[in-house]
Amino acid sequence: MTGQLDILQIQKILPHRYPFLLIDKVLECDPKVRLFALKNVTFNEPFFQGHFPENPVFPGVLMIEAMAQATAILTAQSDDQFAKDTTYFLASVDKARFKKQVKPGDQIIIEAIFIKSKRHLWSFECSAKVDERLVANANIICAAVV
Repeated sequence: MTGQLDILQIQKILPHRYPFLLIDKVLECDPKVRLFALKNVTFNEPFFQGHFPENPVFPGVLMIEAMAQATAILTAQSDDQFAKDTTYFLASVDKARFKKQVKPGDQIIIEAIFIKSKRHLWSFECSAKVDERLVANANIICAAVV
């Protein structure tokens, strides 16, 4: 088990940077099994200026991206072939569902569960929760590219 990863360790795995790095901390990582990650939703994030000024809502597409970033981290921690120059790309999203709005001040806990891998493709079931209530879920495939 890899355990926790802080933002500096996450930045060694993901190429994303502000404002597009959406994982603040990995709470738990069990390679080839599952990962729990944290996203703090703050009002000062740039998309809230237009989504929506009178009723700020965290965009669903960014929830999918946060889940995809979590799968990339879990893949990197699970992939025996992981190299520093490997990048993990979102390859597929299926069965995406949004159950509840996410607002500034919420903490999203993302869970990525490893399903299978074949060559360079890795499949996951992902969910996002706020206060232990499901807000979104999707099946995600990421591709490892060197």
